[in-house]
Amino acid sequence: MSGRTAPPRVLTVAGSDSGGGAGIQADLKTMLALGVHGMSVLTAVTAQNSLGVQGAWELPVEAVRAQYHSVVDDIGVQAVKTGMLASAELVEAVADLIAGTDAPAVVDPVGVSKHGDPLLALSALDSVRTRLLPVATVATPNLDEVAQLTGLRVESESDMRRAARAVLEFGPRWVVIKGGHLAAGADQAVDLLTDGSQEHWLRAPRHDNRHTHGTGCTLASAIASQLAKGQPVPEAVAAAKEYVTGAIAAGFALGGGIGPVDHGWELGRRTRGGAAGTG
Repeated sequence: MSGRTAPPRVLTVAGSDSGGGAGIQADLKTMLALGVHGMSVLTAVTAQNSLGVQGAWELPVEAVRAQYHSVVDDIGVQAVKTGMLASAELVEAVADLIAGTDAPAVVDPVGVSKHGDPLLALSALDSVRTRLLPVATVATPNLDEVAQLTGLRVESESDMRRAARAVLEFGPRWVVIKGGHLAAGADQAVDLLTDGSQEHWLRAPRHDNRHTHGTGCTLASAIASQLAKGQPVPEAVAAAKEYVTGAIAAGFALGGGIGPVDHGWELGRRTRGGAAGTG
C-alpha cells in the first residue's frame, strides 16, 4: 500500500542547540507543530544549555553542501530557513545554495545567542550583507542584529522604520524588524514587516515570562512553514507571530537559567479539544 501524500517540506540550515531550545532542535519542533515535514542541514555543533553557550564547532563547507544537495536533489523543498552560519565561508556557501533553489528563503541573521554568546564571526558580517540577505525572501533580524548589520540603534517604532529601510537596502524582498527587546510600549511586543512599499505592524501582548530561549529560531521557522503551505508573506508572518506568542506564554523553566518557549503548546491545545490554531 502506498503512503499518504507528503506534507509541505521545509529545510533548516542552522546550528544545533544541545539543550533543545533553539537552533536545529527548535526549528524541527516548530515545523512538526505547524504540520510540515522538517529537514535539516547542520552547520555547527554547540555545547549549550539554559545558562549559555560553552562551546561551538562549525562543520566543513563541503559537509554543509553535501547535506543540502542530499535533501534538495532527492526530496525537494517548499521553503528554506537559515540560522547560525558561524563563518564567512559558510555564509557564502549557503547563499549560493539558496540562490540555486526555487523556494522562498527565510534568513534569520543570527549573531549572538539569547545569553549574548557570539554565534557569527565578525568577519562574516559583510558576507551576510552582500551575499545572504540578497537571496532572502524574508529577513528576520532582532534589534541587536539590526545594530550589527546597519549600525543603527533602535529605541522607538520610528527607529524600526529606519532600520527596516536600511536592511532592505541589502536586498531581501521583505524584512521583519523584531521589536521584542524594545523598551517603549512594554505591554506589547511589536514587530514591523515591510517590503518598502507596504507596512504591517504586528502587535501582541508582552508576556511576563523570562523563559524565551529560541524565540528567533522559532519565528523564522514558523514563517518558513507557513510559506511552504502557500501563504503570502504578510499572512505567513502574522500566523507565525501568533504561534510564537503562544509559545512564549507557555515557556517553561529548564535548568538553572533561561528556559525555552513551548513549541508544542498548540498541539496540546488541539489534543485537549481546543480551537484549531494557525497551523
